[in-house]
Amino acid sequence: MSVTEEIRTALEKAFSPSELEVVDDSERHRGHAGYQEGGESHFNVRIRSGAFAGQSRIARHRAVHAALGPDLVGRIHALSLDIGE
Repeated sequence: MSVTEEIRTALEKAFSPSELEVVDDSERHRGHAGYQEGGESHFNVRIRSGAFAGQSRIARHRAVHAALGPDLVGRIHALSLDIGE
């Protein structure tokens, strides 16, 4: 399973999102720190879920990181999050 699929699966399971977009943006970072040949190092995630209602921005980010888990987060160099209800 690709890292993109792992991210998608973990977030769907944890938040039952109404909207989820996971984009591997690694190629745009070729030549920069953390770039890995073959990609899957830099991601943009847009997620919308009622599970985030009433949470601060920091709490939402922490919830996403917790849902992904330390193993998966450790394999990602950059993760840009756009989180909403």
